[in-house]
Amino acid sequence: MKKLTLVITLFTALLAFNEISAQKFSGIDKSVADIAYYKTDRNAAPSIKVIYSRPLMKGRSVFGNLVPFEKVWRTGANEATEIRFYQDVMFGDKPVKAGTYTLYTIPGANDWTIILNNDTDVWGAYSYKEANDVARITVPVAQGNESLEAFSIAFKKEDDNKIDMVLGWDTTRVAIPFGL
Repeated sequence: MKKLTLVITLFTALLAFNEISAQKFSGIDKSVADIAYYKTDRNAAPSIKVIYSRPLMKGRSVFGNLVPFEKVWRTGANEATEIRFYQDVMFGDKPVKAGTYTLYTIPGANDWTIILNNDTDVWGAYSYKEANDVARITVPVAQGNESLEAFSIAFKKEDDNKIDMVLGWDTTRVAIPFGL
């Protein structure tokens, strides 16, 4: 009886192993996900976290073409970009409560509208509803010295209470001001 139990157990384990080893995995996403944090210093708790996907130029003309001007953009690829504030912040000159929001943008040739919206866990900007906007600001467009192949987000400290979240792709740069 013990041998039969052992044989059945081994047979069941072998079947389970075959099921697991046959599992198909999708390839690497063409626009990989990334996270950008703002911390006051390396060991501090985060103040802001941004989760976004990084589309690539791949020889294409980006703003005004791949990403149309004057239309709501998910600010990256795949799922809409999400931004989490761990404390209340100033978004430009507008107060925003701590929490998680979707970061939409409306790119323009000379300036961009930056939008914080209450709808989270959404794919693209297809279900965007202006009625759920928390705040909007307009910021100017600048040109960087180098071309970035992948859409990127980074933080730049202006002073102890002010930071810029910089969006960059190709040579386009957009600085979004936050007060902590």
